[in-house]
Amino acid sequence: MRVKTDEKRQEILRVAAKIFGQNGYHGASMAAISAELGGSKATLYSYFSSKEELFAAVLMQSLDERGQEVFLVLEENADAELTELLRNFGRNYLEFITNEEVFALFRSAVSEEFSGKLSQEIYKNGQVRGWAEVEAYLADKINRGLLAGPSAKILSLHLKGLLECGIAEPIMYRCPPYLEFDEAVDTAVAAFMRAYGCEPQAQI
Repeated sequence: MRVKTDEKRQEILRVAAKIFGQNGYHGASMAAISAELGGSKATLYSYFSSKEELFAAVLMQSLDERGQEVFLVLEENADAELTELLRNFGRNYLEFITNEEVFALFRSAVSEEFSGKLSQEIYKNGQVRGWAEVEAYLADKINRGLLAGPSAKILSLHLKGLLECGIAEPIMYRCPPYLEFDEAVDTAVAAFMRAYGCEPQAQI
């Protein structure tokens, strides 16, 4: 019975992600989600007590499933060559934050007013948690003498800003990115290594 319950919950989250992604938070409704599921609203409310709770669950699952894959690259390949690993991470990160469904959900989260400080929780459990992994990775590289700078936190924030430059802001305004992903990542990592790297780096 538990397996069936978990499967139903996952089905609800999958359909809700689609509806929220297409219509935004306020444009979506529990009625539309239950209709897409082919069931009753009573069944839907037995899993999630409100649209806000369902929206939060959709976002958290999206962060867990897609975001962890991005940031775990650093942990699973910690001993790989630094510049190449940062490039691989950067491409994966940009693909994640510009995913149409993910970005639509994030846009709704930051543009709407929610009770219970939902947007703050999303930020803490998403960007803050993910970039804490980057900070830990960079701290290890500082300790090994491969990077140098004021702190791993500052380095992680600068790397994030460099990677997102010309990509995240235009998309937020529904405009195309200014740069291709490969160019954005390669130039961002090159600038980062020129600023903080302690080993010779090949020219792009």
